[in-house]
Amino acid sequence: MSLQALTYLIVGLSFTLYIGIAIWSRAHNTGDFYIAGRGVSPIANGMATAADWMSAASFISMAGLIAFLGYDGSVYLMGWTGGYVLLALLLAPYLRKFGKFTVPEFIAERYYSKTARIVAVICLIFISFTYIAGQMRGVGIVFSRFLEVDVTIGLIVGMGVVFTYAVLGGMKGITYTQVAQYCVLIFAYTVPAIFIAIQLTGNPLPQLAFGSDVTGSGTALLDKLDDIVTSLGFNQYTSGTKSTIDVFCITMALMVGTAGLPHVIVRFFTVPKVSDARVSAGYALLFIAILYTTAPAVGAMARYNLINTIQPGEVGAVDGNLSYDERPEWLDTWEKTQLVRFEDKNGDGRIQYYDDTNPDFAEQADSFGWQGNELTVDRDIMVLANPEIAGLPNWVIALVAAGGIAAALSTAAGLLLVISAAVSHDLIKGIFMPHISEKRELLAGRIAAAFAILIAGYLGFDPPGWVAQVVAFAFGLAASSLFPVILMGIFFKRINKEGAIAGMLTGLFFTYGYIEYFKGLFLKWAGAPWGDNVAEHWLFGISPEGIGVIGMLLNFAVAIMVSYLTAPPPERIQHMVEQIRVPRHIEEEHL
Repeated sequence: MSLQALTYLIVGLSFTLYIGIAIWSRAHNTGDFYIAGRGVSPIANGMATAADWMSAASFISMAGLIAFLGYDGSVYLMGWTGGYVLLALLLAPYLRKFGKFTVPEFIAERYYSKTARIVAVICLIFISFTYIAGQMRGVGIVFSRFLEVDVTIGLIVGMGVVFTYAVLGGMKGITYTQVAQYCVLIFAYTVPAIFIAIQLTGNPLPQLAFGSDVTGSGTALLDKLDDIVTSLGFNQYTSGTKSTIDVFCITMALMVGTAGLPHVIVRFFTVPKVSDARVSAGYALLFIAILYTTAPAVGAMARYNLINTIQPGEVGAVDGNLSYDERPEWLDTWEKTQLVRFEDKNGDGRIQYYDDTNPDFAEQADSFGWQGNELTVDRDIMVLANPEIAGLPNWVIALVAAGGIAAALSTAAGLLLVISAAVSHDLIKGIFMPHISEKRELLAGRIAAAFAILIAGYLGFDPPGWVAQVVAFAFGLAASSLFPVILMGIFFKRINKEGAIAGMLTGLFFTYGYIEYFKGLFLKWAGAPWGDNVAEHWLFGISPEGIGVIGMLLNFAVAIMVSYLTAPPPERIQHMVEQIRVPRHIEEEHL
């Protein structure tokens, strides 16, 4: 069976499974739609949380970033996993005990303010739509390559599937669909990694192959990769180029952003008991670790295979570079997607792939007759193209396509539900129409989800960066806006509504403004006024991916300062904060 036929078969079966689960578990009331009736078991919730969490950024883009950034890519691994420790210890059990449907609802009640609720909704929508842009880009990449359809058609198909199970099933349908999606994506990620690990090192465990010798060479994989990349002028794979402060800030922004992401937090509202929230977080971390411990090996092996395919001989030798006319099938296929591009700058018919921005390598490259790098590879294709580069069977390649789609759609569905709940429950019911019937609120939630899907599809056409970069921006926005007011709402009785509102707005506007200035529409309008070296103009040397930490500190500082300059919260609010932190069994003993 051809690759395209296998892909259609496997992806089609997975779509049928998702829609079937949504029909079986469709929401009948607002409790089902928002929090799955609080009837999800901890292990199922942990698996669904892992799928919700491991988006297109984790499945498609993270290993691609590691493949090209090497050591510098470790910030994504550390940040995205470390955040779950914060979430499990500081937020999940307390928010579950509070017992509301949404994060803005908690903020509204804790800060006794409808205005705080509206500001929280604005922050949530900013975060969610920024995040969802990355997911829809991932859907478009997978469809355009493996189903060989236009990106537009791919996005429409993906939107249609998400619409069906998110709008019909709500949180209940999404939860059990995500359990199935986790199984698909983790199988799709680990199977090709095992195949390639055996090919390169003879070791079937990618985590161990990462530190093993390349078969027949007697040299460790990472040492071999260091030799290859440095011979082509690239930075050493196992050493970093980012400043210490930028590494720290990106890692911290991702960690804190994890704990502040609304679509992750809301998952802990779906379990029956407070203790189940902690257990769910533990299961989620275990399920996530399977992929996250595999990703570094996938990135290293993908980079190794890519360069060996393009540079089969001695660097600088006449026949050292691959002839374009003899290019492998994978290169020809991915060129059609425009995510891989070749430009024969010196007219020799061969592919020169090297770092032409490295001044130390420029003289050597000139002596070879090279006139610039001729191959451009989009980082987001590395995981998807890896099985093809390694020559794996078609069924493995088709499985990876299904896994990439599952990862993107699972997170997109969770984000869409959060946006839907923010509109229908927090704005319509909470602010404008408090006496709306449950039936009409459910209808409003479904209509809001439908509109959110349309906007998400539009954002998928032109996201402001690679998938993982876009997602990193969302984490920065979450770290700087929602996380501080949630944390202080649980542990700091003195923070009042004025402080919370001022803090959220300060963190959000500062972080978004910084990202917009260096990554957004400003560049399209005015170009880069700072020249080629953007990093010289970053505040304290902190990149847009890490600026959420400064936004978070500003949020804390402004919230505390404004709170102490204004009246303290009412006694009932301070008592409520104390009650949230009292363990359930102690609370019952005092009743």
